[in-house]
Amino acid sequence: MVSQTNEQALEIAIEKQLTGTWREAQKAVAEGKDVPFSQNHGYQLGLAEDFNARYAIDSKRFWAFLEQTQHEELEKLQKHGGDWQLKVLERFDRLIKKYGLLHLLKKGLSVDDANLTLMYPAPLASSSDKIKQNFDENIFSSTRQLRYSLTNTLEEIDLVLFVNGLPFATLELKNPWTGQTARYHGQKQYRDDRDINQPLLQFGRCLVHMAVDTDEVYMTTKLEGKSTFFLPFNKGQNFGAGNPTNPGGHKSAYLWEEIFSRASVANIIQHFVRLDGSSKEPLPKRTLFFPRYHQLDVVRRLMEHAAKNGVGQTYLIQHSAGSGKSNSITWAAYQLIETYPDSLDTPGATHLEKPLFDSVIIVTDRRLLDKQLRENIKEFSEVKNIIAPAFKSSELKSALEQGKKIIITTIQKFPFIIDGIADLSDKRFAVIIDEAHSSQSGSAHDNMNRAMGKSEHVDEEGLDVQDKILQAMQSRKMRGNASYLAFTATPKNTTLEKFGCKQPDGSFEPFHLYSMKQAIEEGFILDVLANYTTYKSYYEIQKSIAENPLFDSGKAQKKLRAYVERHQQTINIKAEIILDHFIPQVVNSKKLKGKAKGMVITQNIETAIRYYLAISRLLDERGKPFKALIAFSGAKEVDGIEYSEAQINGFAENDTRDYFNQDEYRLLIVANKYLTGFDQPKLCAMYVDKKLQWVLAVQALSRLNRAAPKWGKKTEDLFILDFFNSVDDIKTAFDPFYTATRLSEATDINVLHELKDALDDVGVYEWHEVEQFVKLYFNNADAQQLSPIIDTAADRFNNDLELEDNDKVDFKIKAKQFVKIYGQMASIMPYEIAVWEKLFWFLKFLIPKLIVKDPDADQIDELLNSVDLSSYGLERVKLNHSIGLDDSETELEPQNPNPRGAHGGGDEHDPLDEIIRSFNERWFQGWGATPEEQRIKFINIADGIKAHPDFEEKYQNNPDVHNRNLAFEKIFEEVMLKNRRNELDLYKLLANDAAFKAAMQQSLRQMVGF
Repeated sequence: MVSQTNEQALEIAIEKQLTGTWREAQKAVAEGKDVPFSQNHGYQLGLAEDFNARYAIDSKRFWAFLEQTQHEELEKLQKHGGDWQLKVLERFDRLIKKYGLLHLLKKGLSVDDANLTLMYPAPLASSSDKIKQNFDENIFSSTRQLRYSLTNTLEEIDLVLFVNGLPFATLELKNPWTGQTARYHGQKQYRDDRDINQPLLQFGRCLVHMAVDTDEVYMTTKLEGKSTFFLPFNKGQNFGAGNPTNPGGHKSAYLWEEIFSRASVANIIQHFVRLDGSSKEPLPKRTLFFPRYHQLDVVRRLMEHAAKNGVGQTYLIQHSAGSGKSNSITWAAYQLIETYPDSLDTPGATHLEKPLFDSVIIVTDRRLLDKQLRENIKEFSEVKNIIAPAFKSSELKSALEQGKKIIITTIQKFPFIIDGIADLSDKRFAVIIDEAHSSQSGSAHDNMNRAMGKSEHVDEEGLDVQDKILQAMQSRKMRGNASYLAFTATPKNTTLEKFGCKQPDGSFEPFHLYSMKQAIEEGFILDVLANYTTYKSYYEIQKSIAENPLFDSGKAQKKLRAYVERHQQTINIKAEIILDHFIPQVVNSKKLKGKAKGMVITQNIETAIRYYLAISRLLDERGKPFKALIAFSGAKEVDGIEYSEAQINGFAENDTRDYFNQDEYRLLIVANKYLTGFDQPKLCAMYVDKKLQWVLAVQALSRLNRAAPKWGKKTEDLFILDFFNSVDDIKTAFDPFYTATRLSEATDINVLHELKDALDDVGVYEWHEVEQFVKLYFNNADAQQLSPIIDTAADRFNNDLELEDNDKVDFKIKAKQFVKIYGQMASIMPYEIAVWEKLFWFLKFLIPKLIVKDPDADQIDELLNSVDLSSYGLERVKLNHSIGLDDSETELEPQNPNPRGAHGGGDEHDPLDEIIRSFNERWFQGWGATPEEQRIKFINIADGIKAHPDFEEKYQNNPDVHNRNLAFEKIFEEVMLKNRRNELDLYKLLANDAAFKAAMQQSLRQMVGF
């Protein structure tokens, strides 16, 4: 008998690992045969007939779990009479459509006076035996060949996984050995053959849908027919996509052997899966995040290592652009505050039931991360107000005294926080450094230098962010009361040495790696080097002095090039070349559905201003097809005129990023700003006129790599035109880092459950404050004892939470609705719910202190006062409505240990003539004429152009700029064609080098008087 290598064999392998048995084996059991159970994850073997397609639950296990664990709560419902089970299911169905499964698994289901827990969370190290016992009572199950459709009752999904009868994952299985793969056939089956209108497959009713074969795993959280977008859930192999060989089985076995264990699934549900967007939004418009494999892996490894090795560790997490670092940092921060030591011997451990870290400090300049952290922590934590900013050591101390667990600071304030950590030696910290998204210039840069005791006048290139972090750490005595976690896509050798893991051979490696190669191969970023073009620069420098003084050769040539590159004539030529490409190839060709943008990177602020002036003039001449913007810090004088970014653009400097996202602005001209930490997915063209080396080269060019499926962005849409660097320069740089509606029926008082949940989630009050207030109020306490409690909550609402005006309006409306509805219903409700009564009294006193800055506030109050129960709605209408890179690992050399300075030895000094000659050899190699010959040839060509019969009528006297330019080009072509025999080398050079041709035409226009 031969091996089974079909799809069924894969189903059996997974089912056996999850349950210890499999469906076919149960037939043998029924016949009286003894079938041994294998080691497994403790899932129950589900049966397809137990599935209720109407509510998308395994009815048998749903009711079994509730009967076994919450019999008293079910008895409350049974006392009310009627079909109580149907009432539960209908309530469940209504809420899951509104909030999704994740919300119900975490918050439970409130029906009348019963509160049903739908999943018990995994215990922590400090958890009681009861909590551990509760978790063990969760029922995990797997069901094969599940018929999910109400309309096509024979349609099946290969495998569905449940917790307490609620589906958390669906799997379509394929086997490459029979010619079918997850990458193509599995995804196609979900896109084309699965009815997404059926309850099981509706968004939010199941956490993840996976296409799986023996080699690879792909996942999505939202089935949208042919528009469904799948992400890989693979480990990666050889620094790229896919999975490594598994000596113990299939390459993808980690999915059912590791990821689908009971503890792992519970951990993912509790601490990783999150629903983005506001609960006020319709569920289908929100986004459900399920972690990618490397995100899950890095956070789990960090927790495990910290629990075992304690405080005082350093970690380097080398995750490429496209790795989802914001989510990884958020997940790590939240879970680090709940990490417990493995033993009392663990460094920093004080008690086995006390978390290892008192606080997590996040160092970032990413504007959205603070807000994202606050929103995500709401989802994960029962205690809402645990995040605070800190910009000096006293604020760090104050935040800790207030019980803040996550403290956010910026790169430039990092030195003060380092001091605070040292001062608070009795506290233990985990410091997460998000260095890769920091601006390289501007006020952040200047403040950092002041903090470091340096001059405010700094080199325009700016300090590298990694250097700033390292300087701050090295200039202060580091204590063992902190662990440091550095996230970067491009670690320098010094960063590797400070944060990396030291190997037995003395080398240093990242603690965790997600490479640029893997990100590109998995489609999370695009290959920016696929369409890379360099332009050779041509120059002719003439001596302006007769003498031949000695010059330092290297410095002289650098100055000569700098002189030519920043000369307005040179910039005019390059600006023309840029627009000659960008307008027809990017704008007119409607790339990215007509939304494509470009960036011009210049050497310095002066050059950026000159580029802006040249490009703006050319755009005016061409009928203003779009607008350009400029970005630089401070003020700069050019040709006697002082310029600033705000003055040139016509709006505040902080608004440049948002304006550039508008359709009318297509080009952004920069010097140092926005080269790092600038995510604009519509960028697809880049024009480089600046020396880019190593980390800066990768960070700058990677502004193009953001994938944008919404705009249909593909690798072939990318284009880089480089005036300055060579292909070899760029390859060398990239190689090391490659690797609320009225009701139509009687009022459902369950709306109070929903209102309370929504109010709780905002974090304006903590429940212990509600309890304390009610206790004091009903014990006739002095009003002065009540005021601080109410004022604390009011301060959070008015200031501390930094709520948007619309969010404040929404909270106050819901609070007034709760008070009004409960006040009307309390006397007629058939039962009492104490928490409603307590919240009612607390809100009555809190509402008058809630300040809503809204122009229609009076209208809102008038609206609320006219509301009766029949007009309450569950949805509120919104008010105011390529270069090939090396696949192998790259070793970086340590820093140069030799002393260096301005006084080097062995400088070459050449006479001026020799410097000009060698400079022209380097940058003007194409045309082998002497400077004098070149001058004569230019004069002859100019004379030929002026003698052309069309010169005066079609060029010299033509008021139409565009037609005049066309005429000149035609005349030039005819003159050169006529003289091609005499000037064959020049003719070939013009034919083969657009830059040289543009430069020559520009010079000739000047010579003939235009």
